[in-house]
Amino acid sequence: MLKTIGLKYRYNDEVQLSFPPMEFKQGSQALILGQSGCGKTTLLHLLSGLLKPTSGSVLIGGTNLSQLSGSKLDYFRGQEIGIVFQTPHFIDALSVKENLFLAQTLAGNKKNLEQIGQVLEDLGILDKLNSNTKELSQGQKQRVSIARALINSPKLILADEPTSALDDENCTSVVNLLKTQAKKQNATLLIVTHDNRLSNSFDLKVQL
Repeated sequence: MLKTIGLKYRYNDEVQLSFPPMEFKQGSQALILGQSGCGKTTLLHLLSGLLKPTSGSVLIGGTNLSQLSGSKLDYFRGQEIGIVFQTPHFIDALSVKENLFLAQTLAGNKKNLEQIGQVLEDLGILDKLNSNTKELSQGQKQRVSIARALINSPKLILADEPTSALDDENCTSVVNLLKTQAKKQNATLLIVTHDNRLSNSFDLKVQL
């Protein structure tokens, strides 16, 4: 489902990151572990097409991201990839529902309130449907971030340090939600993290 070949990224003459070859089948769930500064977030951005590699390739379902550009890449990402960023980013002037409507629209899909309601119910925050995102707790914001990543039923879910700002209870809850929802959609789930609390929850691990 996802395969990387000779993946490298250069920030400048002094900083070049090289990543081991990786291959994950559809529906796989894995941790990508590494300490701060090893390039975890860079790798996630390469896997999602937010960055283009200096050399090497990222293939998702046979599609080489480097061969896509502009609107084609944006459309592919919106349809096939869900991203949970380390710090949730929302349009604060909009409600939870409106932020999720926006995610559907940007992916080229029609607004689907029923689907939004189902995802929020699965994540235990349906009661926050009409709440402003500024009013949410950190744990609730992370769940809405997961909802946004899931809303277009992607084949690949990428999560960047999704538990780093959470206490142990919320950490366990968020990981279980990600795993359960990924399994429900038969999506491949990759979490990049240095949070060792997650290690026992995954059999498949990649060390950077």
